[in-house]
Amino acid sequence: MAGHSKWKNIAARKGKVDAKRGKVFTKIGKELAVAVKAGGANPEANAKLRDTIAKAKSNNMPKDSIEKAIKKAAGDANAVSFDEIIYEGYGPNGIAVLVEVLTDNKNRSASSVRHAYSKHGGNMGAAGCVSFMFQKKGQIVIEKKDGMDEDELMMLALDAGAEDLSVEEEVFVITTEPSEFGTVREKLEENGIEYLEAEITYIPDTYTAIDEDTATKFQKMLDQFEDDDDVQNVYHNAEFPEGWEE
Repeated sequence: MAGHSKWKNIAARKGKVDAKRGKVFTKIGKELAVAVKAGGANPEANAKLRDTIAKAKSNNMPKDSIEKAIKKAAGDANAVSFDEIIYEGYGPNGIAVLVEVLTDNKNRSASSVRHAYSKHGGNMGAAGCVSFMFQKKGQIVIEKKDGMDEDELMMLALDAGAEDLSVEEEVFVITTEPSEFGTVREKLEENGIEYLEAEITYIPDTYTAIDEDTATKFQKMLDQFEDDDDVQNVYHNAEFPEGWEE
């Protein structure tokens, strides 16, 4: 992919969140608990748990922390049950935004998410208002390294069931159908290929370019979402200005 790197653009925004490492680990721990409750504590028999463990590892969550979260979830029969909800809406300048939450209190989550939308020049909409602008996909991001052959990597990924491999400035981005994500990721692991990121995500069909003023407003909205303990992930189609920093 020539020109502006979409992944690099998004990764820069995510980097601000990754700095809050403890909060990231807490949120992934919640996802691990949900996966265990849905399919058991044995990763070999629970594809969702395997995928969540991969996400935890790509976020540099320590192995012992992952194991403790799984063990705690498996041993706690009275664990809180979480609802998975996606709130749709618009940021400033018509940016499409999906806010994914895991919550034990829908009213609390809806209220806090709605407030974050409206406070920063956006508004929460009805279900379906922007989700049609995104595709749910598996995404695996691999850093370019000396000696790595693009054609070999593409053949390996496609043979395993991937949809596509795009080339950006510093990374390869492999996309899959959600149902094929685990198979593709495991094939890469078997061949010793490390990744920067591996998760099921929502990828926008098109991006909305924003100026610096809008970027500043929107980053404040993102920060408020990410500070919310119920919010797991935020997906959007904003294209921040090249080189923009808050």
